Parts: sequence; C-alpha cells; structure tokens
Amino acid sequence: MKNAFNDLRPTTDRLDSRPLISVVIPVYKAETMLDELYRRLRLALETVSTSFEIVLVEDCGGDNSWGVIERLAAADPRVHGLQFSRNFGQHYGITAGLDHCRGEWVVVMDCDLQDQPEEIPRLYAKAQEGFDVVLALRGPRKDPLLKRFNSWLFYRLFSYLADIDVDGDSGNYRIMSRRVVKNFTRMREQLRFFGGQVQWMGFPTSAIQVQHSERFDGSSTYTFKKLLKLATDTIIAYSDKPLRLAVRAGFAMTAMSICFGSYILARSLWHGSSIPGWSSLIVSVYFLGGLIIGILGMIGVYLGKTFDESKKRPLYIVRRATDSAGVELD
Repeated sequence: MKNAFNDLRPTTDRLDSRPLISVVIPVYKAETMLDELYRRLRLALETVSTSFEIVLVEDCGGDNSWGVIERLAAADPRVHGLQFSRNFGQHYGITAGLDHCRGEWVVVMDCDLQDQPEEIPRLYAKAQEGFDVVLALRGPRKDPLLKRFNSWLFYRLFSYLADIDVDGDSGNYRIMSRRVVKNFTRMREQLRFFGGQVQWMGFPTSAIQVQHSERFDGSSTYTFKKLLKLATDTIIAYSDKPLRLAVRAGFAMTAMSICFGSYILARSLWHGSSIPGWSSLIVSVYFLGGLIIGILGMIGVYLGKTFDESKKRPLYIVRRATDSAGVELD
C-alpha cells in the first residue's frame, strides 16, 4: 500500500545492513542536551556492540535541536535524524522512530537524560534471558512533587478505565525485540499511547530497576493540562469502560427512583398524604439533566474520535531527514 509509513520509505541498502541495537529518541527542546546524550549513548552502546544506530526524531520544539542533530549525523553515520513538519507530540515521535529504525533490538528513551544511557547494557542482558520487552523501572524519581503526583494520578486513572495494568514507574524507557517493533508499526490508529500499545500486544515482558536522574537542563513540558488530555484521549482509544460505567449509573439511578417512588406511594396509602419536597424535586431534575447531557457529550467524544480515524490521515509528516537516515522523501 502506498505511503504505508506515511511520507518516508527505507532504502534497500539500509535494510541489508541491520544493526544489533537501535535507540529511538523523540527530541523536543533539547538543544543543550544532545551532545552529552550522544556521548553517553556511544560509550554505553559500544560496551555491547559497535553495530548500533541512534534515531533522533525532532518534534519542532523551536530551538536549534535540528542543527545539532545534523552536525552529529555528519560526524557519525550511525546517527540518523528526522524532523517533523510541525509539532505532533512525543508518542508520534516514538512511532516515527520505530517505523524507520532497523535494529534487532530497539531501545526507546527520552532525550532529557533522566533515562540514563548507561542502563542499556543491563536492559539488553536481561532481554537475552528470553524476554521480548524489558522495562526500566525508575527508582525514587527526581521530578518535582507535583509532576510525580500528576503522573501517578494519570496512570491510576488509565489503568482503571482502560482495563490495562500499566506500571507508572516504567515510563517509555525499555528495550524491545524486532518482532515487537514490527507488530507495533502495524497499529496505525490516530490516538497514540506507546506504553499501552506495547502492553496490549502481550509479548513476554520483564523489568529491571534503574537509577532515575534529574533532568539535564530545562524543565519538563508535560503540564497537568497535557497529561489530562493524554489521559482522556488514551482512555477513549483503549476502552469503552466510561460508557459502560454510565450505563451502570443510569440503571442504578433508575432502581433508586423506583424504590423511592414505591416508598412515597406506600406512605401515601398508609398515611393519606404524600411527602412535600419541591426543592428536592428541582435538585433531582437538574442532577439528572446534567447527567444525561454529560453522557451524551461522552458519546459525542467517542463519535468524534471515530470520525478522526475514518479520515485516514498520516500519523505524522516528515519535513527533513539527515543524509544518513537512508530514507526517501515523497
């Protein structure tokens, strides 16, 4: 099918020389970190094998990250860079990197050096025990308290409403086999949540404890508002549980109404009078009206996301690629 990977196609010579390990990193506002990230990655990967590649996907953060990526790619052909046409988001950056990486094993990590490159040999060694996915479980996190609370709340809500047990201590940092990556690239839905998609596939998974570092420079761009949007989108994408909970709430209120109506009828028959309560009646009407509108709005959101999927737009658009990226632009 034309444009199976949106706007890029791997060339044949790259497919014939598959490296042992690929590292996929979405890049956003990381101009000051990339040199140190590359240095530490190269030292860590060379303890495993010299056959590796580093795929950096620049998500239009507005700084000079792309210029640094071009310089690194020119100096080391194992560094490949892709730049989006606009900001698409972290999980789309991971998707683009996985679409174009070639390694037998693929590491996904963040660019801010909170995920330490020195842990990659341990992840690879654990994978050789027979696991297709090895998660890097973060120890005591170095993030601010508010960010840790927001992250904890997000993963708790997601795990409950999406019926997928996602460990909030793992983040995106992990190593995966080629067959996991191959199956991941088959999933082209618009709403992307990397951790949930990998978890859904169900391949043999293990985890190791790693050291979590402070951010190398700057501050996190994941605000509570962005986490809330991500939570809403991913819950809608992975589960209809909110709709099922709404149905249960509707039946529960119907049962309560029947019980209360029976009580009022019995009291009227036995005592010859009904219970006054216009205030409670008005409150009930407003409560039920708000609930109905909320449920209709929830259904509308699901329909809207279905409409977005029906457009079949590409997940991302690549504006530029480094010469060593080995891909052709349409």
